[in-house]
Amino acid sequence: MGAAPVLEELREVCQPQAKLASRNGEHWAGRLYMRRVSLRFTRQLVRTRITPDQLTWTMVGCGVAAGAALLIPGLAGAVLAVILMQLFLLFDCVDGEVARWKGQNSASGIYVDRLGAYLADAALLAGAGFRAAENGFGGWLSVGIATALGVVLLKASTDLVDVARARRGLGVADDESTRPRSQGVATVRRLAAAFKIHRVTNGIEASLVLLVAAVADAVTDGLEPTRWALGALAAITWVMVPAHLLSILSSSRLR
Repeated sequence: MGAAPVLEELREVCQPQAKLASRNGEHWAGRLYMRRVSLRFTRQLVRTRITPDQLTWTMVGCGVAAGAALLIPGLAGAVLAVILMQLFLLFDCVDGEVARWKGQNSASGIYVDRLGAYLADAALLAGAGFRAAENGFGGWLSVGIATALGVVLLKASTDLVDVARARRGLGVADDESTRPRSQGVATVRRLAAAFKIHRVTNGIEASLVLLVAAVADAVTDGLEPTRWALGALAAITWVMVPAHLLSILSSSRLR
């Protein structure tokens, strides 16, 4: 095991500005704080035999476990879900950083990374439905599963842009191509972006919303806050599904 690389050298290789500056390439929490934390983990991990794929599978495990954590009643389950989603984000940063430093980028790693994003968000919202149903069954479980399906559709509609472009022999769409050609759609998109309400459809943010709801549950000695939170997440998700599809079709991403 050699000496740990210098942080500045590691940052230059593992955290390219092109990726961090991309609107769709980096989660806001990564830019805000997690990339500072992840680089210190990466600095030690690159000295070991741990592979990027192993780190990616660890990320997947943390994300799925976050959904399972919501099966634990009370505040403890919600706190654990937040911790696990933060670990999910940490490993999501670290696996790519280690891959860049070791030169071990692979198609399978990218595939599992994307699969993990689907599974983590879906598991969290399905877990929220189980939690809201209290006994694990009934209408609230259905709401949770429906919300999970909506989030998967949101992610899939974005990823399918790359699939469609690749099949047409086109390169990866840049940020400029995401702008809608229709002025009306562009205005609505700007308003949505200003309030950033769409962010709660992501697992990181949804786990925080559910934690706040769990605190309110503890204060009120009931599950109504969690049910209201899940209902709001469901409504936002299913408004976003057709809106996101319209945004894609009205932009230059498929041209």
